[in-house]
Amino acid sequence: MDAIAQGRSLESRVSKHTSPFINEMLMTQIEKTLLFYQEYPDRIDRRINRLKGEWDIERVLETNASFLALFGLFMSLVLRRTWFILLPVIALGFLLQHAIQGWCPPVSLFRRFGVRTKEEIRLELYGLRMLRGDFSDVLEIGSLPLRSQVEQIMEKLSR
Repeated sequence: MDAIAQGRSLESRVSKHTSPFINEMLMTQIEKTLLFYQEYPDRIDRRINRLKGEWDIERVLETNASFLALFGLFMSLVLRRTWFILLPVIALGFLLQHAIQGWCPPVSLFRRFGVRTKEEIRLELYGLRMLRGDFSDVLEIGSLPLRSQVEQIMEKLSR
């Protein structure tokens, strides 16, 4: 789990620039989710469908920047206030910084609110699929105690 908390195993520039505390919080939430759905396997399909529609940090950041840029342009045109043009400049600057570095100030805020990377979403998705038995021919966990099954899945996925 330490490698994941450091952002190394997930190969994500965002997780590398996120505080270890936030990364650990997000990974703990994934583990708790897997433990919950292990108790209620009949709900796994519904959760998988929700995960497929979950917005990752990239999509949230792009949408936010686009909205602020369009809003700033619209307000500067309608109200004839030139200072509104700063909104698109700042939003696009942050988007450029994120594209180059993998981090910008809004990313930290969104991560604190629990917005996850694609890799973190996929980690939960594959963990749920393992619990459902999609990979039973590859990974034998059915004979392990319930808690050990989730630990085994988290270990396999974090490599």
